[in-house]
Amino acid sequence: MDVEPFMKLWHLCDPEQEQPSSPELTLCPGQGKLELVQFHPTSSDLLAVSTSKSVLIWDTSRRDAPLAGSNKSLSHCLTDTSTRGVAVVPKLALDVMSCEVMRVLQLTDSCIVPISYQVPRKEFHEDLYPDTVGTTPAMSAVEWWGGGNKQVEKVSLHPDKRPKPKAPPAKQTPAKKDLASGGSKEDPARGCSTSSSPLSTPSSSAVPSRSPSTTSGLSSGFLPSPSPSQSTKTIQGLLGPTSKFRHIQGAVMHRNTHITNMRGLNLTTPGECDGFCVNRERVAVPLAISGGQIAIFERSQPGRVPDTALPTIQNSVNVVDFCWDPFDTQRLAVAGDDAKIRLWRVPKGGLTETLTEPELILQGHTEKIYSIKFHPLASGLLVSSSYDLTVRLWNLDSREQVKLLSGHEDQIFGMAWSPDGKLLATVCKDGKVRIYDPRKSTTPIQEGPGPEGPRGARVVWVCGGKYVLVSGFDSRSERGLYLYSADSLSSGTIATTQVDVSPSTLIPFYDPDTSVVILTGKGDTRVHIYEIVPEEPYLIECSSFNSPEPHKGLVFLPKTECNVRDVEIAVGLLLTKASIEPVAFRVPRVKKEFFQDDIYSDTAVWWEPALTASAWLSGSNGQHKKISLKPKDMTPVSEAPKEAPVRKYLPSSVYLEEKTDEQKKEELLSAMVAKLGNMDDPLPQESFQGVDEDEWAKYIAQIIVMGAQVVGRAFARALQQEFAASQAAARARGSAGQQSAAASSITGMSLQEAQQILNISNLNPEEVQKNYEHLFKVNDKSVGGSFYLQSKVVRAKERLEEELSIQSQQQKQQSDQNTET
Repeated sequence: MDVEPFMKLWHLCDPEQEQPSSPELTLCPGQGKLELVQFHPTSSDLLAVSTSKSVLIWDTSRRDAPLAGSNKSLSHCLTDTSTRGVAVVPKLALDVMSCEVMRVLQLTDSCIVPISYQVPRKEFHEDLYPDTVGTTPAMSAVEWWGGGNKQVEKVSLHPDKRPKPKAPPAKQTPAKKDLASGGSKEDPARGCSTSSSPLSTPSSSAVPSRSPSTTSGLSSGFLPSPSPSQSTKTIQGLLGPTSKFRHIQGAVMHRNTHITNMRGLNLTTPGECDGFCVNRERVAVPLAISGGQIAIFERSQPGRVPDTALPTIQNSVNVVDFCWDPFDTQRLAVAGDDAKIRLWRVPKGGLTETLTEPELILQGHTEKIYSIKFHPLASGLLVSSSYDLTVRLWNLDSREQVKLLSGHEDQIFGMAWSPDGKLLATVCKDGKVRIYDPRKSTTPIQEGPGPEGPRGARVVWVCGGKYVLVSGFDSRSERGLYLYSADSLSSGTIATTQVDVSPSTLIPFYDPDTSVVILTGKGDTRVHIYEIVPEEPYLIECSSFNSPEPHKGLVFLPKTECNVRDVEIAVGLLLTKASIEPVAFRVPRVKKEFFQDDIYSDTAVWWEPALTASAWLSGSNGQHKKISLKPKDMTPVSEAPKEAPVRKYLPSSVYLEEKTDEQKKEELLSAMVAKLGNMDDPLPQESFQGVDEDEWAKYIAQIIVMGAQVVGRAFARALQQEFAASQAAARARGSAGQQSAAASSITGMSLQEAQQILNISNLNPEEVQKNYEHLFKVNDKSVGGSFYLQSKVVRAKERLEEELSIQSQQQKQQSDQNTET
């Protein structure tokens, strides 16, 4: 028996209130398959319903048949198979304080994906947000049907000018009533408010995480929404004005540093494993060969791997996790799926033959191991987690288990030692983050709510051990970062940020010297970078790095491997399907000849132990000594001599003092930024004094692109001409007095063109000034003029004043010659 299609209307409540258990209205058009529904834009309770046979107009407040109908069928809109529908979020739901101009919701087979579009500005800008239609209907359905044509009253999008919502009345019990011929009608729960759902309500501080490695114009990306139960402030890409790392740049190093032609790699290691591991001398990569074999590559021998068989480590069983001893570059710990940990010793210079016998075997877990970690300060101390839900500490010197930690109720996703080596943090599938003091208690000393998603998580200590950062998934399978105070896990997160949607767990690398965390997942193409600060906004999103193809892992080298002369703050190794490629993360600076001591603090010598395992177990604590990364032949930038400004003097009574090229660049830059409405947004360089032309040209090109997207092509053309003039001025330094009546190298404009622009036939200083003031005023942007035309007027005036100066100098020289004669 065929079932007649029907449609139900629900009146949703605020998230804090109980949602209705029955629909407000049920419609049964009876005209075939339902296709589309659409509410009227100005009238309340008026709904258009499209079926396969007709289009019906329905007054949902009346309890009878539809008002009118049409037998014209509607056509379908075909979309890509992965998209089931797209809807535009109302203007009133946009995050106007982050300059979000549009947001759409994409319906896929398994989820709803918010996509946000933003203009690169800050705070509220009137020019982006004209008044929009409000939520109060202009008339009822009966009034519209009777010929009414009122419009919905418009409201301001400024947060301070929006009408305040009325308090909802007390909730009433819905009473069910039947409708005739058209379906059934139920009285709504009048206590429900009309606030939008959490999915369409952005956090006041949310900014999409789609921030390319350079500033862009209209950006799109996922704008995740906070959970209704989330009580903490969501932080998404807040860009603090004091961040030194906002414009960090990642770049793959030269091909001669790569290890290529790698074959038979195991690219499907468990989620708790980083995929491969590295130390200063060598790289260990698991192979997809029976027996749990691991290949060892020497970093001192980059290039193409020979096609012949390589000597390997034969672990006998499948590898689940492995890591190098931080204090012994020859010792590799490997955890197998047989619940055993094997310690292998690689000979100096690398493998010359296959290793089959480990140096040491640790056995105690009753089920397969999840992950293993060496202690950051004590030598010979290893911690492991297992499917048996225990965490065990091993003394490699005595070859025995020394501690067994309990308290986990499900899979242990990740572990991390605190920077001082006293505490151990774990994140678990049971939704908890825990902190242990292994020397004092076998149960956690703190416990708090972790990420809701069950797909995986990682944990790392940040800000000197004051905070714990967890990367995981929320209930909607969106990847996010969760920051906790290490002193009060039970209080929950103090800051969170949703990153993106991807199935792989974000693996964090934290640099304690810069407080920068770099994250990516196995199979990703994007590497996310955040600076973490100990006060609001806590998480500052920096520029990201994109690899040309999906990578299988990213691990990092010691800080001493960074080239400080090129302002590198981190160097990682990227694993692809067949190669290992070094990637350098650099901070753009102008005066690279100086040591950037504001970025490079003394770094810990973490490759040397501070104490032994037995000393730590007996209660002793230690700390790493620190060294400076400053080369002996470099001067700190804080001690760099102050450069005197370069001045050009032209022989002109009017042109008394010419601005330096650097000053012109700064003024041009200020004008461009002001035009974009983003005066508070700092640039990667604090000063452009001394910048080379190639670097300046590259940065100007980026701003030209942004200007073209925001204010149109005319502005971009003006910027291009301004930069051309700046370059010409640089080339002409020292020879300004030798200009002819042809094109000037200072302004890039011929004398004839300048006279035409200012409408001057004879060179007269008073006439030049008078025409200039008039034309500059009438072309002001505030009265409908053009920034481009204003710039042309300014250059025309400069060209004519330059010519007047030359003529004055020539007259003086002629007068001096006549006097001598």
